[in-house]
Amino acid sequence: MKKRKPWRLIVPVLRWSIIATIWASILAGALVGWYALDLPDPDRLISDRTPSVTVLDSNDRILATYGDFRGEIVPFDRLPPDLVAAVIAVEDRRFFDHGGMDVFGVLRALVANLRAGEVVQGGSTITQQVIKNVFLTPERSLKRKIQEVLLAFWLERKFTKEEIFAIYLNRVYLGAGAFGIAAASHRYFGKKAGELSLGESAMIAGLLKAPSRDNPFNNPGRAIGRTTTVIDSMVDAGFIERDRARRAKATPLVLAIASNTGGDARYATDWVTARASEYIGVATRNLIISTTIDATLQEKARNALVSGLADGGPASAEEGAIVSMGPDGAVVAMVGGSGYSKTQFNRAVHAYRQPGSAFKLFVYLAALEAGWHPDTGVEDRPVTINGWSPGNFRDGNEGMMTLADAFAGSVNTVAADTAWKVGIANVIEVAHRLGIDRELPEVPSLALGTTELSLVELTGAYGTMANQGLATWPWVIREIRTSSGEVLYRRHVLPAPRLIEPAVHAAMTAMLGKVMEDGTGRAAQIDWPAGGKTGTSQDFRDAWFIGFTRQYVTGVWVGNDDGSPTGKVTGGGLPARIWAAYMSQALAGEPSLKLVDHAPPPATGDFTDLVSDLLGELTGDSPDSRQRGPEW
Repeated sequence: MKKRKPWRLIVPVLRWSIIATIWASILAGALVGWYALDLPDPDRLISDRTPSVTVLDSNDRILATYGDFRGEIVPFDRLPPDLVAAVIAVEDRRFFDHGGMDVFGVLRALVANLRAGEVVQGGSTITQQVIKNVFLTPERSLKRKIQEVLLAFWLERKFTKEEIFAIYLNRVYLGAGAFGIAAASHRYFGKKAGELSLGESAMIAGLLKAPSRDNPFNNPGRAIGRTTTVIDSMVDAGFIERDRARRAKATPLVLAIASNTGGDARYATDWVTARASEYIGVATRNLIISTTIDATLQEKARNALVSGLADGGPASAEEGAIVSMGPDGAVVAMVGGSGYSKTQFNRAVHAYRQPGSAFKLFVYLAALEAGWHPDTGVEDRPVTINGWSPGNFRDGNEGMMTLADAFAGSVNTVAADTAWKVGIANVIEVAHRLGIDRELPEVPSLALGTTELSLVELTGAYGTMANQGLATWPWVIREIRTSSGEVLYRRHVLPAPRLIEPAVHAAMTAMLGKVMEDGTGRAAQIDWPAGGKTGTSQDFRDAWFIGFTRQYVTGVWVGNDDGSPTGKVTGGGLPARIWAAYMSQALAGEPSLKLVDHAPPPATGDFTDLVSDLLGELTGDSPDSRQRGPEW
């Protein structure tokens, strides 16, 4: 049999190989073309991003951020060289050499993964990471991989290497809600990206692998370990010397306040963001809101409330709230519940409860404005008004007493009778004038605080007393600006109108001071001159204490969300103790200031003498203040 020559066998193989290659190329081209038709729009690289809101306290410390926190765009020439080297060392050492896809990197990762028996390295380049972050979903499929490579080649032709690197670092998620290098630099270290040290740069570069797991707020130990790995990689890549690496690893990294992601300050910041929309509408750009909240006082208020509720004993309430503001109404602290992680409902703003005797401020102000005096004689006796007969906290009646004694002892019969005599309409007018916005019914029981109010509005009304009779309306936003610095809103301070005449203000202040000296508010006594009023609603459902010094006016409410009785908690008990605990800390280091600047003008002798004596007791200026017995 005749043998076939070898070349005759090779020719058919080559022919069919060429044909197969052509058809494979055609099919591959068709597949690529088909997937290319479904490519995402590259213009998304420059599209608008979802706006974020950053809320700052009165000292420009971050209280909370909403949405994805994104800082300004940082171009490549403003990035620290150490940061660039750190990212290149751990993410893509051939970044400046390849054309978008690193074949050697893919092979190296494949070998490492096979040796480890699991995925320990990725072969994606920084260019491919940009494509993943900007354009594509996290799905694992042939289609997505082909689109990733196509877009990577397009990106390499469209932009320079430096521009691609900057796009990457300005887009990538770096943990703790921070997107981009500017946001991460501010979030973790409170500085601009260009100010990062070698160690700080290495820590941020280390977050690229697992930002949620390795960020220093969540896991400081892992963050430090990852930072060390990055620095060692920089040495291995020849980017830094070993001596410099040792110094960097030995230098402690100082983090910004870890609580900047919110915590219980969110009660206040939620209120801030809601109010911000009233000034600027819907946010379309990244916003920075500067507020009057003091992060230090916020923490003190939270601690006082939580500790008070925990230590209240069997008669305690399950929930509470605190609002503290300056005499001008600038809110410095707001805690709306026992814990934001447990309940986000802000009881300081949105809960409307009966204030009880804390409402009597408006009753007695109306009486003083009608010509009554603190020494005016009143009688604690059974009273019936239009079929309604109020009772006192303690059964029985004590007979004749002064108006100041009746207020200090929170005598219900006297308050109801006084309100009826001076006119319920006048009491309502005083309440509205001092900032109570709700419609108040013209009924006799109004005198005892049966109409529901919010803590923030009632505290604001008492602020008028701290503000020397001038208007105090709660406010919290100093300025709203975009992340680029454009001011959208700024509060303009206007002279506050006088709402209470000096003589009446001095008399009412003295009576409020007497409540704390020897009345129902004795548990709220502190080392600074102060005045305030207790309040307890029917069946002990709500307990209040609203008090003030020259520096702050603070309101405390405790109760149960379902309106059930608290177990006989009164305003002079748990709320007063919480108030004193917070105010003692808030006023630490502050001077002891008189409650009233202006002396009462000449009036009747008894009235002037009584007010002067009461005010003297509060400031230690009265020559006979040490001689008065507790009956005063």
